[in-house]
Amino acid sequence: MTLTDLPNVGPKLAENLRRAGLETPEDFRAAGAREVFLRIRAQADPTACFHQLTALAGAELGIPKKAIPAEEKAALRAFFDSL
Repeated sequence: MTLTDLPNVGPKLAENLRRAGLETPEDFRAAGAREVFLRIRAQADPTACFHQLTALAGAELGIPKKAIPAEEKAALRAFFDSL
């Protein structure tokens, strides 16, 4: 399995994941979406947006980002706004 096999992960996000030191879906899952987002901001794309965070969260859950439950999306928004 490759990074682009994860839901919501296309070539651009996969490149950001690699630039942040994550080569496999297992690396991604071990770190978790929030930690990965912080790494992407620090090492690959300092302008990474909320949509990238929700894509990562969906990938971690194994679902499309549109299917993230409202409570989790609100928690993600609070996390993003705290940065």
